[in-house]
Amino acid sequence: MPTRPAEGPVDRPVISVRELHKVYGTSDVAVHALRGVDLEVQRGDYVAVLGASGSGKTTLMNIIGCLDVPTSGRYLLDGIDVSFLDEAQLALVRRRKIGFVFQSFNLIPRMTGLANVELPLAYAGMRGDQRRRRAMAALSLVGLIDWSSFMPNQVSGGQQQRLAIARALVTSPTLILADEPTGNLDTAASADVLAVLDRLSAEGRTIIMITHEHDIAAHAKRQIHMVDGRVTEDNRVVDLAAPPPLLASSLAAS
Repeated sequence: MPTRPAEGPVDRPVISVRELHKVYGTSDVAVHALRGVDLEVQRGDYVAVLGASGSGKTTLMNIIGCLDVPTSGRYLLDGIDVSFLDEAQLALVRRRKIGFVFQSFNLIPRMTGLANVELPLAYAGMRGDQRRRRAMAALSLVGLIDWSSFMPNQVSGGQQQRLAIARALVTSPTLILADEPTGNLDTAASADVLAVLDRLSAEGRTIIMITHEHDIAAHAKRQIHMVDGRVTEDNRVVDLAAPPPLLASSLAAS
């Protein structure tokens, strides 16, 4: 398994959104969560989406993550038009294309760290020995190889989030989607998690991070600000260099 997804043309955007609208409810009680959002994210970019509560950033994340569908507009994920896929098709796209990192970790308490990381591969039908090799390689990438046999409640919050990142990485997704990944962590644990995301970005991973904290967003190469369902600012902080060659690692041999 490569350290960076290499599928698809390098010049094809991972995310392409055009005139995206999302309306909840009807007539007088309609809530316009997204109001004509346009967005492109290139392979290897690291994007922070900032906004206050009600700005539309969570709705945008849910649509990008194929957890919700737009009311109108077009959304292509790695060249696939997902705007009108049915639930079964959306689930397949989520499993193959997206690695999720949630604020609340979403680890299964009764399973070891290794078993949690293996879980997406088990759902995909991969045999046990191959699952274990790939999961251990992912744990190594986030610095938790020695914690693989521990239960989630036996490790710190920062380590739990790094387990969640390993789980997101293990399928070699096209996109890592991180929703407030440091929201439940203290300063030191947040720094550890951000260091992992920074390293993954340097290796060429495509990352979209939802946050309301400007110091967290400062780690990204690009900052997008949302207000009332619209993109109000789109600032490139760090130039997007050409994707680096695939890096040799334990994952490459898995």
